[in-house]
Amino acid sequence: MFPESAYKIPFFLENEFIKKRCNGCDSYFWTQNPDLDNCGDAPCQEYTFIGKSPTRRGFTFEELREAFLSFFEKNSHTRINHYPVIARWRDDLFITIASIANFQPFVTEGIIPPPANPLVISQPCLRFNDIDNVGLTSGRHLTIFEMGGAHAFNYPKKQVYWKNQTISLHHQFLTDVLGIDSNLVTYKEGIWSGGGNAGPDVEGCVCGLEVSTLVFMQYKVVGDKLIDMPIKIVDTGYGIERFCWLSQGSLSGFHALYGSLLDKIMTFAGLNNIDKKFLFESSKFSAIMNSELVPDRMSLRKIVAKNLDMNSHELDVLMVPVESAYAIADHTKALVFMLAEGVVPSNTKEDYLVRLLMRRVYKLLRFLGIESYFFEIINEQIDRWSPSFPYIKNMRTEILDALSVEVKKYQITLKRGIGLSTRIAKKLKLTGTHEVPIETLVELYDSHGIPPEIVKEVIQTEDMNLRIPDNFYAMIAKRHISPTVLGEDFDDASELKDKVSDIKKTRQLYYENSYLKEFKAVVLKVIDKRFIVLDKTTFYPEGGGQQADSGLINIDGKQIDVIDVQKVGNVILHEIREEVSFESKEITAKINWDKRLNFMRHHTSTHILIGAVRRVLGEHAWQAGAKNEFSISRLDISH
Repeated sequence: MFPESAYKIPFFLENEFIKKRCNGCDSYFWTQNPDLDNCGDAPCQEYTFIGKSPTRRGFTFEELREAFLSFFEKNSHTRINHYPVIARWRDDLFITIASIANFQPFVTEGIIPPPANPLVISQPCLRFNDIDNVGLTSGRHLTIFEMGGAHAFNYPKKQVYWKNQTISLHHQFLTDVLGIDSNLVTYKEGIWSGGGNAGPDVEGCVCGLEVSTLVFMQYKVVGDKLIDMPIKIVDTGYGIERFCWLSQGSLSGFHALYGSLLDKIMTFAGLNNIDKKFLFESSKFSAIMNSELVPDRMSLRKIVAKNLDMNSHELDVLMVPVESAYAIADHTKALVFMLAEGVVPSNTKEDYLVRLLMRRVYKLLRFLGIESYFFEIINEQIDRWSPSFPYIKNMRTEILDALSVEVKKYQITLKRGIGLSTRIAKKLKLTGTHEVPIETLVELYDSHGIPPEIVKEVIQTEDMNLRIPDNFYAMIAKRHISPTVLGEDFDDASELKDKVSDIKKTRQLYYENSYLKEFKAVVLKVIDKRFIVLDKTTFYPEGGGQQADSGLINIDGKQIDVIDVQKVGNVILHEIREEVSFESKEITAKINWDKRLNFMRHHTSTHILIGAVRRVLGEHAWQAGAKNEFSISRLDISH
């Protein structure tokens, strides 16, 4: 997709890296080791760091985070505070999936400046597309993780740094700070796309573990086209948990991250007598267990078993309880972080993701027979993470209350699920069907909350078959991971994107002076004889539940009514009441000030009201929606 020159970086050439092709995945990679024939990432290479850390010493999670932040601070980056894990500032995401998500679209599209440039952040992130892999891959996949982000925003007139310094800084951190032998580091060429942006990347790998992704974001994705971005962005993601695991060389990332808490979960479940030597050997090949690539656990288990020279079914019986304990540690942490930000479990938006996670945790606890320890584990998680995130401790009561209510609801759902599953099984048999379709299984969970394991227990008594996909929960999560409508402000938005792609960004005068009533501007374009594009405007476009400004444009001695204002990308469109032809490019304009003043008052009142509501009802109460009109304003609150 990208030319070879995109990866031909001076750092590689100056430091005697050679480009090779992996004999496992066929990807190209850079290494200083001429004898290496694989990219250095699992499953092309097994984990060689387990029991043999390549770093100069083991780091705790907090030590690793601080080492990362301090290193970039010493190299001219400004440390900034993390953002929430619930992406309430985004129209197209419910959860924060990467550190760069904090700055999309406002900073990445040049609407506002970054909080610092360059900057460094350790951002807690959530990802649900890998949920079925959590535990299976021994720590490679997590629902919640911290991404160390070092970001530089290169503007046409202000260049900060680009590819060469990005890789140089990365290599210094690995070799100078962590003490990793340079010959053990490989850089795998890749392609990155996300959040409407794209660019080439290189992935840093050490001893079989990909520890970082260094993205050079330089394109905006519009349909199937890549358009050059005026702002070229260094978007690096350092896996803090993976670096911690690498430094400790522990048998899983969960041991490195959770330590005594994981030991407790294993003890509760009676798993503390498992042969550690066996677990060490199994973990070395655990990256193979990726259900996202092959959604069939047993076929993957056979590959691991072959490497261990043992029976795949015996291996599965031994590993499933251990992997379940790993997943419980991860999922309960994610629950604590989401609930601490005021998410209330329900069947919509990010609230559904909390419910999905809670029910999966409870299913795993039931499988291990330790559901009575659920709240003890949650309390331990709150204590574990509160020193770094004090707001979690302050929300302890709300977290426990929300989960207590949700557990009771789920227990009722499980009882109801037996009867509903029986009825569906009998109905399918009457039609001559002896296997429950996947679509029915998904619908039972999505609409009724009935987990597939309960359905399987029931239908076995009805002489029917059921195959539960190993990526079942990821399938459910993908239905709910982002809003259905991805930020299209009005019906014509997608059609107009191409028509405004060549127009420069509209200067937004309302940000410079919110009391500006009149202004002069230049007409840049008239689209479909209906939309006027100006070089600058104080007309506020529709968005965030607030109606657009209206007013008048004066041109060639004529007064034109502006009836609506919409924003497409960085361009603001003024919709006029009727088609008008004119010659002049100079205009004067005036907004309806009475309407604007009411909007401003409503907006201020909304902030006052939500602040009061949270004081009275608790920090979990959040604005779920709002609509500001000329004479009335509405605020929706989740509680």
